[in-house]
Amino acid sequence: MMQRSKSPGPFVPEVDVTRSTEGLLAWAEDAPQNRRQTLNKKAKLVLEDGTVCEGYSFGSGSSRSGEVVFNTGMVGYPEALTDPSYRGQILVLTYPLIGNYGVPSMEERDDFDLPKYFESDQVQIAGLVVATYSEDHSHWASSGSLGAWLEASGVPAIHGVDTRRLTKNIRESGALLGWLLVGDESPMINRSLKFEDPNQRHLVAEVSTKKVTKYVRSKSQRTDNHNHNITPGRRRIIVAFDCGMKYNIIRYLVSVHDVELYVVPHDYDLETNIDNIPPYDGIFCSNGPGDPARCEATIQTLKKLITQQDIPIFGICLGHQLLALAAGAKSYKMKYGNRGMNQPCVDLRTTRCYMTSQNHGYAIDDTTLPCEWRPLFVNANDHSNEGIIHTSKPFFSVQFHPEAAGGPIDTAFLFDSFARLVHGAPPQLTLLDPSIYRTDRASLKRVLLLGSGGLSIGQAGEFDYSGSQAIKALKEEGLQVILINPNIATVQTSRDDDNPGQFLNPHAQNWGGACADHVYLLPVTADWVRRVLDKEKDIDGIIVSMGGQTALNVGVELWKSGDLQKRGVRVLGTKIDAIIATEDRQIFSNILKQ
Repeated sequence: MMQRSKSPGPFVPEVDVTRSTEGLLAWAEDAPQNRRQTLNKKAKLVLEDGTVCEGYSFGSGSSRSGEVVFNTGMVGYPEALTDPSYRGQILVLTYPLIGNYGVPSMEERDDFDLPKYFESDQVQIAGLVVATYSEDHSHWASSGSLGAWLEASGVPAIHGVDTRRLTKNIRESGALLGWLLVGDESPMINRSLKFEDPNQRHLVAEVSTKKVTKYVRSKSQRTDNHNHNITPGRRRIIVAFDCGMKYNIIRYLVSVHDVELYVVPHDYDLETNIDNIPPYDGIFCSNGPGDPARCEATIQTLKKLITQQDIPIFGICLGHQLLALAAGAKSYKMKYGNRGMNQPCVDLRTTRCYMTSQNHGYAIDDTTLPCEWRPLFVNANDHSNEGIIHTSKPFFSVQFHPEAAGGPIDTAFLFDSFARLVHGAPPQLTLLDPSIYRTDRASLKRVLLLGSGGLSIGQAGEFDYSGSQAIKALKEEGLQVILINPNIATVQTSRDDDNPGQFLNPHAQNWGGACADHVYLLPVTADWVRRVLDKEKDIDGIIVSMGGQTALNVGVELWKSGDLQKRGVRVLGTKIDAIIATEDRQIFSNILKQ
């Protein structure tokens, strides 16, 4: 249950959004004896704005305070919970079901003696908040339940919370401080709680390594992933400032790019170099938690490096912010930050948009960058800065995580770019794809969209959603949309008499709203699509990638038969060649090997 306490101030109506508790504790009876007591404890999340969320504990019996933030990832909680960037934060996972695949073993190590499935050697969050928790888990790599792992790590957790409402509250109010109170400590809510802001601590100093560690790939390790796009020769040496570095960064640099990596404390003095690190070819600055302004020693080191040397420098997340501050830019605290695996970032060199993994509450004001620096990426949602690059020297950084172990890894090519610079290659020239100007979008006026074919009610909701969004986007571009979809119980085929269009089956009726201009309630087959193309003679393009397997098969058939080409109909979105390549396992396997 989430409610507002009756604290002094403006009147706020009590909010009662109690989640159904039926079944929340039923599975606790089947849990091991040593877990039943923990699972039956009541817990509360108390926010500084007076909001109280009630639920049940499934982690440690202790109470903790922290900054309450949310993450939108559907998977990857073992990686997220051990990410040092979450230090001091109470993490809300928006995905409704958590724990069903358990957690892998921390004892299983990789080639560098690092925990194979985690981003550090401990749970970093201050607390965890989920809607529905499953103590039962099933996964080939699972060694125990999420709750048991958190309990052993001393981290409290609560389930039974309306995380959708809680996330909306954070989005409206901004990141809030909170207390996660468990069991007998819940009555503390009736007393004055001291909310502690973890950003007032030097969090980087808490998570950074205390010694210099060398990582190098042994001869026995696999070389399948070696980057062959760099100059062969001696193994290059990179110094990485550990501000809370995720272990997968080490794996990328050493396993994939075969560098000799020296991981040093965040405040390591390269000038005195007491550990006698050999002459280095590149500098890496890692991710980490908290306010970048507190890392004064790292900023001063980076400032010396960019003013006195031309050695390649690459920063990620907090490392990006530190490089920008060293260059002379300014940072600011975001309202609620960007955390999750689906943040869209636009490469300002090509205008291509990438899905990225992020975890940060601070950002760089790129309007304060010196003239010799330029923004490299921008967030497509809130337009915040996502990267910077020097105009003439080999320095660049990004706010997101190209190496994200939980995915996506669409921007892993940035490690390739850094490796090329470290090997002495000149910066690659990146230009816009000329096809964006050669494609005559102005000639597109009418587009045919293939739906998902005949399905039972309730099936394939994702195709209805994607198709509806495609229709909306096309109409916003001023295009007329013709839809073939036999499913009457969909958003795409829902009537809206306030904004009439045409409904054809084959007789015209009113149709409109955000739906297509013309809708054919006909089977999605090659024969029926040909008939619609002949009836609607001025169709310029067709989209086959929004209707699932049925629409894909029809699109391939029409392309192979030449029916689209002879009618002058262009395939928009996913191209037929790409569809064929992903549908044919042998072709797809050959492409991956390339």
